[in-house]
Amino acid sequence: MTGTSTAVSRLRAAAGGANRWVVLVVLCLSLLLVALDATVLHVAVPAVTEDLRPSAVGLLWIVDAYPLVCASLLILFGTLGDRIGRRRVLLLGYALFGIASAVAATADSPGVLIAARALLGVGGAMIMPATLSILRQVFPDRRERAMAIGIWTAVAAVGAATGPVIGGFLVEHYWWGSVFLINIPLMALILPVGRWLLPESRGESDGPWDVLGALMAAAGVLGVVLGIKRIGGREGLVDPATLVPLLAGAVLVVLFVRRQKRRAHPLIDIAMFSRPAFTTAVGCIVLAMLALVGLELIAVQYLQLVLELSPLETGLRLLPLTFAAMAAGATGSYTLSRVGPRRMVGWGFVLTAASVLLLTLMGQHDRPVLLTAGFVLLGFGLQSTLFGAYESMLSEVPAERAGGAAAIGETSYQLGAGMGIALLGSVMNAAYAPGLSRVHEEGVPAAAGSAASHSLGEAYQVAGRLGGPLGDLLRDTARHAFVDGLHVTLLVSACLLLLGALAALRLPRVMDCAEAKGAGQGPVSVVPEQAARRGARALPAPDGPGPEPRRVPLPVRREPAEVTGPGRAAR
Repeated sequence: MTGTSTAVSRLRAAAGGANRWVVLVVLCLSLLLVALDATVLHVAVPAVTEDLRPSAVGLLWIVDAYPLVCASLLILFGTLGDRIGRRRVLLLGYALFGIASAVAATADSPGVLIAARALLGVGGAMIMPATLSILRQVFPDRRERAMAIGIWTAVAAVGAATGPVIGGFLVEHYWWGSVFLINIPLMALILPVGRWLLPESRGESDGPWDVLGALMAAAGVLGVVLGIKRIGGREGLVDPATLVPLLAGAVLVVLFVRRQKRRAHPLIDIAMFSRPAFTTAVGCIVLAMLALVGLELIAVQYLQLVLELSPLETGLRLLPLTFAAMAAGATGSYTLSRVGPRRMVGWGFVLTAASVLLLTLMGQHDRPVLLTAGFVLLGFGLQSTLFGAYESMLSEVPAERAGGAAAIGETSYQLGAGMGIALLGSVMNAAYAPGLSRVHEEGVPAAAGSAASHSLGEAYQVAGRLGGPLGDLLRDTARHAFVDGLHVTLLVSACLLLLGALAALRLPRVMDCAEAKGAGQGPVSVVPEQAARRGARALPAPDGPGPEPRRVPLPVRREPAEVTGPGRAAR
């Protein structure tokens, strides 16, 4: 018993020494849980379409209700965690994730599945802000932090790689609802581990919590994305159901920003956006995720519906993309220190654009070597971009503002993912539908042609009901129209990626490992309680001989990132 207690005490030591790597392991498990659920459904989309028969807009909602709800609530739960404890909110998120997964697995209608995915988004919003904010706190040294972010992003790639493969296996051998059941044992593992190991931490808590501002941000993001999603579902821009939420959301976002500027204790420090590197990094995250998730969803449809691969085969075909992303994350710290943020992010975008242009050579027949080469370049380029952008964003803000920066970064991540599905999905629909506009001239009923123009999956269903030569004609026409639309979508994506490469020119040329000077931006260190009681702390001595470390007074109020609870330093 004594040996066990000693081991537990060491694991629960303060966020210095080796324990910060233990904390990183737990944070990575949290990220794995969220990343897994973001991709596991992709290979199950055709099976969901066949079973639940959702509309085109309903199918979009099934896929991206999770990331969009998550994005809209990140600021709310991120700031709530600063007040009541990030560990507490994190553990509640785990529990909610497990409950929502069980509901999604047993859904018998599109509405129930959409609601369950939205509930998963709420759980994800409770989980995600804690990972980056705690990472920023426990890794004050930029070199170590870059290594930690590399591991963190590599784990995200592992989740993306594992999701399609596990999902494909489960869909092929069981039913599509089983892709959600894998969350439950993972949650059952991480919930007690997180409760045992993670320290309770809080951010700066001066002033009242701006509940109204948090709700304004959530409603604003949802309104904007809802309008864009309806446009992606081929609804008219002047349609009131599209225009009203779009304008209302934009107005709420503007009012939220103005409110934060006026408040003495804002939820989000808008002044962070006055730093060009911070703003550029956030924009690069949005663009990178927009390309990655949108292209991945379309690629899954191409592999399953055009090349007619099984769900498991589809997941295996996507492995090169995610393994390349893992390699980029694992080597990101070395690359960043050698080439700097500007070149790493910029050339990552250029490499990704080149891979997208290479994939335009895809056609009606399987070309595995071409697909593998394109996916490897795509995964490595995008992950390099995300790594450099995240590291630059976190390093641009002091540790006490890490919670707000993490909420912004994760909001950008999730918003980019949802926008990618909506934007590239709308481009795909706009390019696909005209290819079926004249099938009625070949004898296909007009109603059948109209239904087939919604999606390739629906075209196959209509063709199966028609049967005979007309069914074969409709099926072949839809396949060609889908491939043509895919090429147009890839070209649009390449243009967006090249714009991202131009935007990256605003990032710093070199990786500055010196901590920013100024109030609140000095080195962050864990202060022993004895030193805290004496009202002073020792600053680290410079390299080489020199004077003894001078002592500076500590403020009377609590440190912004106070560590309390089970993870408090053992004396």
